Amino acid sequence: MAIRELTKLEFDAFASKHEQANFHQTTNWGELKKLTGWVPHLLGYYKEDALVAGGLFLSKSTPLGKDVFYSPRGFLIDYQNRELVEEFVAELKKYLRANNCMYLKIDPYVICQQRDLDGKVVEGGIDNRPVVEHLKSLGFEHGGYNLHYETLQPRWMFTTPTLGKTEEDLFKQMEPKTRQLLRKNMRLGLKCREIEYDEIAKFQQIMAKTGDRREFFTRPVEYYQQMWNCMHDDGMFKILFVELNTTELHDAYAKELAQFEKEYQERIDKRAKTKNVNEAKFQAKQQETQNQIDRCKNKLVECDKLKEQYGEVITMGGICFLIYGNEVLSLNGGTFEEFMNFQSAYTLHYEMVKYAADHGYQRYNFYGITGDFENKDSQYGLYVFKRGFGGEVGELIGEFDLVVSPFTYKMFNLAYAVYQKMKKIKHKLLGN
Repeated sequence: MAIRELTKLEFDAFASKHEQANFHQTTNWGELKKLTGWVPHLLGYYKEDALVAGGLFLSKSTPLGKDVFYSPRGFLIDYQNRELVEEFVAELKKYLRANNCMYLKIDPYVICQQRDLDGKVVEGGIDNRPVVEHLKSLGFEHGGYNLHYETLQPRWMFTTPTLGKTEEDLFKQMEPKTRQLLRKNMRLGLKCREIEYDEIAKFQQIMAKTGDRREFFTRPVEYYQQMWNCMHDDGMFKILFVELNTTELHDAYAKELAQFEKEYQERIDKRAKTKNVNEAKFQAKQQETQNQIDRCKNKLVECDKLKEQYGEVITMGGICFLIYGNEVLSLNGGTFEEFMNFQSAYTLHYEMVKYAADHGYQRYNFYGITGDFENKDSQYGLYVFKRGFGGEVGELIGEFDLVVSPFTYKMFNLAYAVYQKMKKIKHKLLGN
């Protein structure tokens, strides 16, 4: 029984088939983090010559002379097998001490309590709170059951089931408003397109504009280029744009206008040949059709203005997706403010929901939400948007720290607290 470092092939073969398989626990992610100063360790735990547990561990040196370790969404282990967890942790502690570790952080890809569409605990459902207590008994410090975005990775997420689903099934599990908006976008001709490498800068522009509007941190273009280089060729990374072709939209409105004008005239012709016409009913029908004619004419004017200002093909927004294990995950995305009224994010997400269903994935993961379902949280609208597709809230067990060097760990946390305080003071003085 021992922990040893694995080759890329050994690790990928183990991780890809694991119950907790996720993009963070891949050699691709390790290579990506290596570009930002982290050192990847591919560790496996063998028992009777069988690889039974392991994980990707990232380490980085600190000014205090000790390294911090992080296993993102790790470990890959059967947490219900208490004996195995205890053996693995005991051996892992030896490895960490031998490799100058200050502390190890983990945030396992393990459901805490099973929840439904509304975020309510499912009676008799999955309950892994005993796993939390077991890890604490082995020396891990639990970060708590946070509701917001205090952790490195989201503790709360929203997923929709896709395995074995037809397009009709996917529509049935949606809320009426979501179906209505998707069908509207279909009529408008909004289409999704997977981008090429040389278009990444435009995606970063979308993210920067969205970040400014919604006040969140955005990555530089180099980050997305690095993600592409590390993950795209293995089929793990896609960026999709949603676009509107103004010429096609103009033609669609013109065709619709012609049909309504034809109906209007045909009704007049029929009235001239018919005795005992119900005048009230006739006028009501004509007014209804005239309203549609006016709407189409207005839409044609709007369409011409869009084409004049933005060109024939308009990029409205984009999302980057990670595809691995049992799921397709929406990592992040955004929309140009001037096109928000089209609500094109519905179309983008639905394109990849269908992709997940068509390619045999268990679920589509909309990723981060908060755990506040009382309509008081500023991010509540994001949850409402995601739940419109149907599915369930996912609550993970959270973050844990395993302290290997207590004194250095204490000094590190004190220094970090001072750093954060000084940052706030600086922002206040600069008026940020």
